[in-house]
Amino acid sequence: MTRPPVSLLRQHLWSLSVAFLIVEGVTVALFVLWVLRPLEHSAADDLAALMVLSAQTWAELPPPTRPAFEEELLRSHALALRTDAPDRLAPSAPLAASAFFVALEQALSKRCGQPVQLVAEHLESGTWYWVRIPVGEAGLAVGVSHHRITTRPWTALALAMLCALASAVATAVWLSAWLTRPLARLEAATADIGQGKAPVLLPEDGPREMVAVIRRFHAMSTQVQELLAARTTLFAGVSHDLRTPLARMRLALEMLREQPAPALIDRIDRDIEHIDALLQNVLALARGLTNEPAVRVDVAEFLADLARDAGFAAPGPSQPGRNDGCHIRVQAPSALHACIARTALSRALGNLVHNALRYAPGSPIDLEARLQEGHLRMGVADRGPGIDPALLDTVFAPFFRIEASRSAATGGSGLGLAIVRELARIHGWTVWLEARPQGGLQAWIDLGPLQQDCADAQS
Repeated sequence: MTRPPVSLLRQHLWSLSVAFLIVEGVTVALFVLWVLRPLEHSAADDLAALMVLSAQTWAELPPPTRPAFEEELLRSHALALRTDAPDRLAPSAPLAASAFFVALEQALSKRCGQPVQLVAEHLESGTWYWVRIPVGEAGLAVGVSHHRITTRPWTALALAMLCALASAVATAVWLSAWLTRPLARLEAATADIGQGKAPVLLPEDGPREMVAVIRRFHAMSTQVQELLAARTTLFAGVSHDLRTPLARMRLALEMLREQPAPALIDRIDRDIEHIDALLQNVLALARGLTNEPAVRVDVAEFLADLARDAGFAAPGPSQPGRNDGCHIRVQAPSALHACIARTALSRALGNLVHNALRYAPGSPIDLEARLQEGHLRMGVADRGPGIDPALLDTVFAPFFRIEASRSAATGGSGLGLAIVRELARIHGWTVWLEARPQGGLQAWIDLGPLQQDCADAQS
C-alpha cells in the first residue's frame, strides 16, 4: 500500500524542529560543560571561603561585638551563625540533591581539611542550609539561606528549548506558506491549461529555483498555445486546400460520364498527386520531424548537388518539372568540410530554393555558404518582389501565403517554410528572412559553430 505524500508544512515542521532541538541540545551541553559548571564551582568556592572566613572572624571577635557582626552578616550576605553544632540539629527535610550544594560541600571540605555535610532546616523565614565549621573547641554552625541561591539555570535552559521549538514551528509555517503559495498558483494555472483555458502569467517571485520553474512554465504554456493554434490552422488549411481539388475531381468525373477524355483523366491524376503531396507535408509536420545524425560533407559539393537537383525538379511557369530561365549560382568556401544533418538540411534548403524559383522566375538564384564569427551559415537569395518586413516572421506559420488566391500554380501549399522552421527547431538551427540589398529576399539558416568532428556534433 502506497503511503500518502507528506505535505511541505509537515516536512518542514519535522525537519526544522529536529534541527533546532539538536542545535539547542548541543548548545546546552557545551554551555553546561564550559560555562555553567565552571561558574558553579567558582561561586561555590567563593561562598565556602566567605562562610569559613565569617566563622573564623566571629571566633576572634570579643563576645560583646559578636551580635552586631551576626546582624551585619545576615543583612549583607544572608549568612547566619549559631553555636550549636549542625549534627545535633533535627532537620525537618533532607537536603535536596543539588549540583551547587554538592560543589559547596566539596569546597567547604577542602577548606576545612575534613569532610563536612550540609543539613537542610525549614524555618518560618525559609529554608537554611547549615554546616559545622571547626573553629575553637566546639565548632561553629554557619548557615546560608536558600534565597541566596536565586539563579535557576535549568529553568532558563528549558525555556530556551521551548522558545527554540516554537521558533522552529513558526519558521516552518512561514517557509511552507512562502513555498506553497507560488506552487498553488502554478497548480491552478496548470489545471486551467488542462481544461483548455488561456494560461495566465504568474508573478515570478519566491526562491530562485521556483522562479526558474515558473519561467519554464510560461515557456511551456506559450508552446502549448502555439501548438494548439498550429493544430487549428493545420486542420483548417487542410480542409480548405482539399476542397478545391476535390471539387475539380468531382466535376471531371461528371464530365467523364458524358464524354471520356484523356485531358480530364490527366487533370484528375494531377489533383491526386497534389492531394498526396499536401497530405505528406501535413503528416510530416503533424507527427514532428526527427533529429537526424550528422555526417561529414564537403560544403561546396553539397550545395552543388542541391542546386543541380533543385534546378531540374523546380516547377517553371510553363511546364511542371522544368526550370525555365532560372540559374542557380553556388558560392561556398573551397575545401570546407562540416558535419551536418545532410537530409534535413537538403530538405530545408530545397524548400527555400523552391520558393525562390516559384516567386522569382527568370532571375538568378544564389545558394551560398559562409563562415561568420565561427558559425556556418547557408542561405538562398533571389531578386524577386520580396516580402513586406512586417510579414518576415509571419510567413513561417503553417498555411500562411502572401498570395491570397491559394492557387497551387501561384502559391504552393503554404507548408514549405513551416517545415523549414520545424527542421531548424529540432536540429538547433536558426532560420530567418531578410530583405536583400537592391531588391529581393534572403533566407538564412545558421547551423551554429562549425563542427568538423562528427562525434562532437552528435554530442
